[in-house]
Amino acid sequence: MTERKLLVLFGSQTGTAQDTAERIGREAKRRHFQCRVEALDSYEVANLINELLVVFVCATTGQGDPPDNMKMFWRFLFRKNLPPSSLCQLDYAVLGLGDSSYPKFNFVAKKLHKRVLQLGGNPLLPVALGDDQHDLGPDAVVDPWLLALWDKILALYPLPPGLEIISPDVRLPPKYTLHYLAEDSPHPDGGLLQSTAPRTVPSELHPFPARMVSNQRVTAESHFQDVRLIEFDVVASGITFNAGDVVMIQPQNCPEDVQQFCQLLRLDPDKCFVLKPTEPGTSLPALLPQPCTIRYLVTHYLDISCVPRRSFFELLSYFSTNELEREKLQEFSSAQGQEELYSYCNRPRRTTLEALWDFPHTTCAIPPDYLLDLIPRIRPRAFSIASSMLAHPDRIQILMAVVRYKTRLSKPRRGLCSTWLASLNPEQGDVRVPLWVKKGGMKFPADPDTPVIMIGPGTGVAPFRAAIQERVAQGRRGNCLFFGCRRKSKDFYCQAEWEELVTKGFLTLFTAFSRDQEEKVYVQHRIRENRRLVWELLSSGSAHVYLAG
Repeated sequence: MTERKLLVLFGSQTGTAQDTAERIGREAKRRHFQCRVEALDSYEVANLINELLVVFVCATTGQGDPPDNMKMFWRFLFRKNLPPSSLCQLDYAVLGLGDSSYPKFNFVAKKLHKRVLQLGGNPLLPVALGDDQHDLGPDAVVDPWLLALWDKILALYPLPPGLEIISPDVRLPPKYTLHYLAEDSPHPDGGLLQSTAPRTVPSELHPFPARMVSNQRVTAESHFQDVRLIEFDVVASGITFNAGDVVMIQPQNCPEDVQQFCQLLRLDPDKCFVLKPTEPGTSLPALLPQPCTIRYLVTHYLDISCVPRRSFFELLSYFSTNELEREKLQEFSSAQGQEELYSYCNRPRRTTLEALWDFPHTTCAIPPDYLLDLIPRIRPRAFSIASSMLAHPDRIQILMAVVRYKTRLSKPRRGLCSTWLASLNPEQGDVRVPLWVKKGGMKFPADPDTPVIMIGPGTGVAPFRAAIQERVAQGRRGNCLFFGCRRKSKDFYCQAEWEELVTKGFLTLFTAFSRDQEEKVYVQHRIRENRRLVWELLSSGSAHVYLAG
């Protein structure tokens, strides 16, 4: 009898596709399949010709782009020299996650489905197009599609004689087990920030512990929004970048939240453990040091401030010893309960930590082994680099609005990364932030004579500050900037810098201060007023136009 093996490969930017892939993995285990769930770029793509059964789960990002963790796979798959029968033994299905408010809705999933078909693959089902815009989110498409998928797969690979599908009432084993070490074993040091000589160019797996040099508020104290210009020292890091590139920052949870979480789950933060995979062949989480303390796990790895997903409530329901709590958790994880879950979690942006508070009997019964199944890892945050290496060698600057807003919950919502960065004070000692640099989507013209029109309201001006610094350092003059904010006296970022460049003839600047007069004035009004200049730059100067929000 053929081996019942299933491979689930995902391309995920924000974690939704990974969450869905792991759900398929759990459903496969209930049907007694040997199942591996992997990111597309962690998978040795040349092995695809040997696979018999694969489910692809992929998101579409930006303007129809593949997520970062499937870019290498994508390049390989679209090589011209792959024979058209390469994948003729492969049964496959593609599940896409996208947002129909974008023109290239689920572009990656559609293109992947078509390409695997071209290479001889046999599709089990039409491509599924999950949509964020649907009232029930992507699950509206995913739930029925998965039911149909299992019908197809079980027809090809029936259950072995004497085995039943494992009932949804039965809890599956955790992915890893935590093995606590004796009290006297040496404690690990902070794993993310081991300041060894860089072996490679910094990346997500090897971030550079950059020293924060300054953290300066650039809005008036009386202004409602706190915006920071933050500078990092990246000397000897091997980091290089151009205007338009992006710095990725790995944030961490605040000590108060970590303490609360440990109290709720009755965990000793100073306990040391090593992780062991439950199944052979499962790799350990790359960003966790071994051995590790509970405090390190909760501070640097578990995203306790994210809005929990449906799978969180499903797993939580298995630990519940309290009938009322269990019923509510089961409702939140059912297809029928999704509107209720949306009102409870997504609309008010309730965090995982707050949800745990609401289910106290269940929370104190969570076995620590399940923490990594229950709570996703903290994702890095992307910021446009707001400085040029030509103007500031070995430095990276970002312009960052501190995220803080109200929902119906009494406590204001706070952005994890911006709140953490804003709290750091480099004047009180050596402050280190794990970061690395990624190519951005903006490329500025190589030809020194091409004029550039940049439209950057608010913190959207960040990449243009980098571009202007770079172009000025190269002696280029055709720089035209439309900047907008609320008030000249409150949130006109980098005012002195712009005005100096105007005086020196390097910059043409148009400003729109929306609240400084009776009627509101925005950048689009200034563009319309200066339409002759804009048209002249476009028609005779073949200017490039850039827009950032």
